[in-house]
Amino acid sequence: MSSINQIQSPIGVAIAGLGFGEAVHLPALKANPELKPVAIWHPRNERLQKACKEHDLTGHNDWSALLADPKVEAIILATPPGPRFELAQKALEAGKHLLLEKPVALHAEQVATLQRLAIGNRLSVAVDFEYRAVPLFMQAKRLLAEGAVGTPWLVKLDWLMSSRANASRPWNWYSQAEAGGGVIGALGTHAFDILHWLCGPTSSVNGLLSTSIRKRPDPKSGESIEVSSEDVALAQLKLDTAQGSDLPAQVSLSAVALQGRGCWLEIYGSKGSIVLGSDNQKDYVHGFNLWAAAAGEPLKNISADADLVFPNTWIDGRIAPVAKLQGWWAESIRSGHPMVPGLAEGWASQQVCDKLRDSAASGQRLTIQSTI
Repeated sequence: MSSINQIQSPIGVAIAGLGFGEAVHLPALKANPELKPVAIWHPRNERLQKACKEHDLTGHNDWSALLADPKVEAIILATPPGPRFELAQKALEAGKHLLLEKPVALHAEQVATLQRLAIGNRLSVAVDFEYRAVPLFMQAKRLLAEGAVGTPWLVKLDWLMSSRANASRPWNWYSQAEAGGGVIGALGTHAFDILHWLCGPTSSVNGLLSTSIRKRPDPKSGESIEVSSEDVALAQLKLDTAQGSDLPAQVSLSAVALQGRGCWLEIYGSKGSIVLGSDNQKDYVHGFNLWAAAAGEPLKNISADADLVFPNTWIDGRIAPVAKLQGWWAESIRSGHPMVPGLAEGWASQQVCDKLRDSAASGQRLTIQSTI
């Protein structure tokens, strides 16, 4: 018998959502030999037809029709958060692998439902926690594993952005808490996953939320509409480390910080410190630097090891880590091995988001469930 391996055709992928999906996921897909964009879904036909013509792809504005398309083996869901759970649930029931933007759903129990469906149907579901694929974040993970800080004593994460600081920016889904809007969904989901990945899972949270800009203009009429989502979130977390100790973490998130300092993560421990940060407000991947220091020594700039560096880069820094994560997803689909980061990681992050809101409403410190 011939031992020549059969060459597999690329996995046919549809993109649902034409914001981040078109700007980032589509060029990333085109760079992945294991994946092939085959279709686009969008509810507004005019917007859909424009994108299909530009990218020479099949278009669907009916979800059932997309799911019935035999070319579509997997779907990237990059819609706003509100409809994401229902669309994902139907896709899993139809046997489609998924890559989900975050927040995965509006509540952690919805994420758990998707996890049960994915396991039952033997489907791979990725969650786009792309900071896990950024070289300097991976280098920080490596340094921590090598004991660069010893036993971690304190984590501080400040993510202070100005994207919503202009009060004349129109009201949209981001302004609605019930639609998944707000800084917790935008930044908190990433922040909590980063901390879980680098340091350990959250066991409890205490939170404070604020809405600084309480009204925004209607994009059509110009009339003021109430904003129900938070634009500032403060969280005090207790993390369970691999060493078995409790690790206090302080997280400050803002989308309304004029001249905000960007994203800065500091980890202090018994043997040293790590600082990872960027003040780039335009591109949340380009601009990061990493510093480390042993006890008694000054901070020293650290570069990523050669095996962690992106093979390809784009002007838009978001595309390279998304392409790498898409590659992990393709490997998971091919091998049948669990996808990381996947729904388990999405559920862990969403647990903290949910409990942060509950804590802010009750004024109490709340514990976090450890398993689905």
